[in-house]
Amino acid sequence: MGLLKFLSRNADPAKAAACDEVECSAVQTARPISHPFHDLDGYIPLSGPERRLYASIREAVPIIDAAISKIVRLVGGFQVKCDDDDTTAELKHFLDTVQVGGTGIGINAFLDTYLDQLITFGTAVGEIVPSCRRDTIGALYNVPLHDVDIIKSGPLQATVCRREDGRAVPVKYQSLILLSALNPDPGSVYGTSLLRSLPFVSAILLKIFNTIGMNFERFGNLRYAVTYKPETQLDKAAAKNRAMQIAQEWSNAMQPGSVKDFISVGDVQIRVIGSDNQILDSSVPVKHMLEQIVAKTGIPPFMLGLSWSTTEKMSSQQADILTSELEAYRRMLNPIIHKICDIWLRLNGYSSEISIEWDNINLQDEVEMARAQLLTMQAREIEEKLLETEGQTE
Repeated sequence: MGLLKFLSRNADPAKAAACDEVECSAVQTARPISHPFHDLDGYIPLSGPERRLYASIREAVPIIDAAISKIVRLVGGFQVKCDDDDTTAELKHFLDTVQVGGTGIGINAFLDTYLDQLITFGTAVGEIVPSCRRDTIGALYNVPLHDVDIIKSGPLQATVCRREDGRAVPVKYQSLILLSALNPDPGSVYGTSLLRSLPFVSAILLKIFNTIGMNFERFGNLRYAVTYKPETQLDKAAAKNRAMQIAQEWSNAMQPGSVKDFISVGDVQIRVIGSDNQILDSSVPVKHMLEQIVAKTGIPPFMLGLSWSTTEKMSSQQADILTSELEAYRRMLNPIIHKICDIWLRLNGYSSEISIEWDNINLQDEVEMARAQLLTMQAREIEEKLLETEGQTE
């Protein structure tokens, strides 16, 4: 009912005349700013720490960030078709030119950010922003999760609220809100992040990387231990002065920019600090942690730059598994695309039904489809020759 009331609302003629057709009305999910420290007024301690944790994991572990980015890119593009060609052309032009946020153009820019947010945090929120004249869609807006709250208003209903003066205020037109949850728990309106089981693994991996960095900082830049052992009583009496002289001469010999020799008299030993200790081999534990990350993200290792030994058949099977994963993400985006297109058609006076046709995921699918068509045509040709032979025999 909220959408029908909104669509039937007549805009002010004076405002419509002064408003350009491409301009948009206000974004209703944006948080109002009252003063420079408005975060203190709008602070609601809900799931912010969890979101910051997932963002930190992506920033700290490059392979996780690369896996999510590859999933978003590999989902690919799509084509929308309507009942007639003219409507399809107009809808395609809208999808290619719609404004997204402050810098994006086209629905693909919106869906890429939307899917990235969905995978990282488990929940994604967007908004359809009407034009000032309310006769078409002016823009699409990716809503930052820290600006809104999602409230369970019923067993089958979720309400999106914006943060205002420390309170959660439901937005007026819920029908213009786009909301998706990735694998939500029963009864929950929030989804489950793809990174939910990776904080422990990531922490171990970061400890190993940090230790490697510290070891190379210690042992890569060699540090020396110079030991002086007095031999006689006279040497013992002057040990302090001689030790200071040795330290000064050694420091001068190790100054960068020139090569100098160090000469001493007496029992003086020089050795590298840490040379007797063996650095632990980190390749095995790092590979174990990376295997867990690869298993969670579903991306084949060779796509992440991991040169693990795999056979051709195994790579083909991994590609098939990845295809099924991408198909699942496409099914989650289909309702969002349908809703955007349906509202645009209704605002522009169309009642056409739409269908979404996704592009093939990779070139291998194209090759297999072409090969299947070739085999089908060859089978038909053989069948026609057999029928002609039987006709001539009769």
